Amino acid sequence: MENLPENSTSSEETLPPVDKTVKPKPGLRLELRGSGNYYKGILHIGSTFIPISDDILEELQTKTALSPDGFFRLFVEKVGYSSYLTEQIHQEVKNAGNLNAQMSAIQQILRQGLPS
Repeated sequence: MENLPENSTSSEETLPPVDKTVKPKPGLRLELRGSGNYYKGILHIGSTFIPISDDILEELQTKTALSPDGFFRLFVEKVGYSSYLTEQIHQEVKNAGNLNAQMSAIQQILRQGLPS
């Protein structure tokens, strides 16, 4: 390849760098994992992952018949083990909007149960 002087121009066009950052969807998302994993449940709060213990998952599974509002209160009580985490959960729900849709989706995932 030929070395070009610093001041010369090349026929190649310089493109701006591509942003490869993956932006998470706003809102809460519950991921249930198979029994081979240390934590069977992971709560996604934006780009943050919070492990959920098996006993909390089992308790939440028994309460999926609650209204979305009632389930949300229980969910925050069980999963939000610190004031910071509780605030993050509330803020993420607020940012995404539609609490009922988010809680209904989490309740549905819990009703389906843990994958094998």
